[in-house]
Amino acid sequence: MTTRTKRAMRTLLAGLPVRLRLTLAFCLAMAVVLTALGAFLYTRMGAELTRAVDLDLRARAAATVGSLAQRERAPLDAGRGLIDPDESFGQILSPQGDVVETTPAVAAAPMLPPGTARTVTEPVFLSRHVVGIDDPARLLALPVRLPGTVARPAVLVVGAPLGDRAEALDRLLLLLLIGGPLALAASSYAGWLLAGAALRPVERIRREAAAISEAEPERRLTVPPTRDELARLAHTLNAMLARLQEALEREHRFVDTAGHELRTPLALLRAQLELATARPRDRTELEAAVRSAAAETDRLVGLAEDLLVLARTRQGRLPLRRELVSLPRLLTDAAEAFRARAAADGATITVEPSSTPEADLDPVRLRQVLHNLLDNALRHSGPVGPGRITLSAEHADGVVRVCVHDHGEGFPPAVLAGPPPNPSPDAQAGGLGLSIVAMIAAAHGGRVSLANHPTGGACVTVSLCDSSRLAGTEQGE
Repeated sequence: MTTRTKRAMRTLLAGLPVRLRLTLAFCLAMAVVLTALGAFLYTRMGAELTRAVDLDLRARAAATVGSLAQRERAPLDAGRGLIDPDESFGQILSPQGDVVETTPAVAAAPMLPPGTARTVTEPVFLSRHVVGIDDPARLLALPVRLPGTVARPAVLVVGAPLGDRAEALDRLLLLLLIGGPLALAASSYAGWLLAGAALRPVERIRREAAAISEAEPERRLTVPPTRDELARLAHTLNAMLARLQEALEREHRFVDTAGHELRTPLALLRAQLELATARPRDRTELEAAVRSAAAETDRLVGLAEDLLVLARTRQGRLPLRRELVSLPRLLTDAAEAFRARAAADGATITVEPSSTPEADLDPVRLRQVLHNLLDNALRHSGPVGPGRITLSAEHADGVVRVCVHDHGEGFPPAVLAGPPPNPSPDAQAGGLGLSIVAMIAAAHGGRVSLANHPTGGACVTVSLCDSSRLAGTEQGE
């Protein structure tokens, strides 16, 4: 069978229903079993029939040898009471193959050729054609001594036709050829019913799974009461549906959070532009309006970058591009980027000196962390204002800890009592910003901790592992 033919057969079988494929496989297996069983029965039956013929020949030979020992005449007639005369025959041959005595049916020629007769030194069974007998014959040849003054060696040959044996085997073969296909058809039909019964729960599970829609994500499959593979399949599918429901709910929460985060800057930007064009204004007022619009645009750009981070994270692990970065410089650049906005809000940003000048981190992601934490400190610190915001960083045991401390109202007790921010697009206490920070920290092998400082205000600590701590960290796409 060529490779193309095998490929075509596999393609053909792959297009068949599972129930039909199972039935065909069962039918093929049963055909092999029935064929092997029929061959075994046929062979066994033939051996038993041959054994019965051999027993009859042994009995006739024993009777003939006993007659020779008693020096009776016509010793070949001694066994006629044991076997039907028409079904038995025999000869006494000299060692040279000449006929000494014979029954009438085989009187035309010696039953054994001279060469074979000379080699008979012990009882031996033979199957061959004998002159005067239509069917193949089963022969028993054994050495004997002829009675007389001087005992002469001879060969006694008794035989029986194998016609009855052949007829019995032919009848058995006919029965096997008729009964085998009928048994195969019956077993195949039973296999078809059995496959249908086995696949019926699978079809029910398929229909239930097809009926589950986005409108009812909490619906689950019915688990069979058995403890077999189908029950485990139902449990596995229910677990998968639970994960899909969780992912769907997280997506909805993400959309709600993103919409909430984008709605405010867009509304402010539109209001400022409408206000700037509502009446003629001088250069100073227009420049102030443009700067305010530019600030809101920067905020929208930052939100777009955050959403891009979330989108890329949902496709897999957040990619990093690690390199040696200057921690003091990153902290100073971040503070400078928010200094004007902080001054407008009545706050100051202070950068504490860092004892570690460099660390192996992703500078772009670290900049996003700092911008989100500063934005969070300026926006979510309560009506009393953030006051003084402090940026600090330390490097110990391969872990960089970046801390942003403001002097606002701090985090509510419910936030501090709950779990720490997770790398997910869910709405957190700090909005979308802390979710982004948590994702970037997780990509660096770290985490985010929320606390209220003993002197007042909120304190967010981000732990990031550099490449010396994380062996085998992915360096980029």
